[in-house]
Amino acid sequence: MHETEEEIADLQRLLDASIGRASGHLTGIVNDDHRLNARQLVTELTGMKVLVLATVTARGEPRTSCVDGHFLHGRWLFGTSPTAVKAKHMLARPAVSATHVDGERLGVFAHGQAHVVSEGPEFEAHNAYFTEFYGSDPQTWEGPGVVYATIEPAWMVAYAAEAASFPAG
Repeated sequence: MHETEEEIADLQRLLDASIGRASGHLTGIVNDDHRLNARQLVTELTGMKVLVLATVTARGEPRTSCVDGHFLHGRWLFGTSPTAVKAKHMLARPAVSATHVDGERLGVFAHGQAHVVSEGPEFEAHNAYFTEFYGSDPQTWEGPGVVYATIEPAWMVAYAAEAASFPAG
């Protein structure tokens, strides 16, 4: 868990506002018994989680791909090749959606704006995190290097089949 108390409070406000704007259909599924709070969520999302990322083509068509998602400071963070189509999409049209699902046990759904960085202090901090996590510098991996992206969520909901069974953190 990398979140400060302020980041956890901000995430809780986002989760509350998001479910408050959700449709009756969604709130019928993600009700109080099936909703994770911010502290449960950041505890559960420690480490790498497979994240399905949706970007948008120039023609407005959705495209999905998987990335190694890391939930840090209440935001998804991931890396990708600067030559990847998803990187080009995010630079041109930063609106994205992301989903992490663990069977029927857990689902985390987010919509927001991608922020792609390829240099500077933020890039260096992300690179240091990934170097420590993976045990080698991603910039030395085969290919053209890595760019990093965070998702600034405007909407996020966390579903759990048995929310009470998740530790409070």
